[in-house]
Amino acid sequence: MLNIILLGPPGAGKGTQAARLQAERRMIQLSTGDMLREARASGSPIGEKVKAIMDAGELVSDAIVTALIGERLDTCVDCGAIFDGFPRTRAQAKALDLLLSERGRKLDHVIELAVDEDALVTRITGRFTCAKCGTGYHDSFRPTKVPGVCDVCGSTEFKRRPDDNEQTVRKRMEEYRAKTQPILPYYEERGLVRSVNGMGSVEDVGAAIDAILDGTA
Repeated sequence: MLNIILLGPPGAGKGTQAARLQAERRMIQLSTGDMLREARASGSPIGEKVKAIMDAGELVSDAIVTALIGERLDTCVDCGAIFDGFPRTRAQAKALDLLLSERGRKLDHVIELAVDEDALVTRITGRFTCAKCGTGYHDSFRPTKVPGVCDVCGSTEFKRRPDDNEQTVRKRMEEYRAKTQPILPYYEERGLVRSVNGMGSVEDVGAAIDAILDGTA
């Protein structure tokens, strides 16, 4: 029952690898952003508290986020966990250690998907999808077979995410470095941090992560 933190900026492929690990290794992805949105919509007592805080434009406290993570872990006591977006500070890292210890768990690995910023900008800004069926493409890496026509449904309408532009991507990278840097030394001191090349193919990145989890890397 592995418990890992998966780090990587937007576009590094973190979501793809997390989905694969959930399917292949019986792990659950604990994304704090998703959990807060779900709690807010749930109508539960803690959800109402989250809604009030978010509606006021304030940050949800570490205590509430930790409680949500604890609740989610308790729903799958024999599942491994992938932590996404938490912790981001040393205090949160210590809170996570306590949370896991109370449940007879421990953190096994902190895996960072290392990326080249310029290459990541190219990867993200070139993405587009079919407006009708949602099939994903890329200007350079996966263009449509017939220019302007979806390979799957034949639609000629496509869309791009408005934030998939160079300025926004580089801003995200800055934010990522600012948010992850405080916790890396905490885990490096314990020998938990491993880095894999996030610019490789999905299969190569997955194989590198599996080697770490299986103890063969």
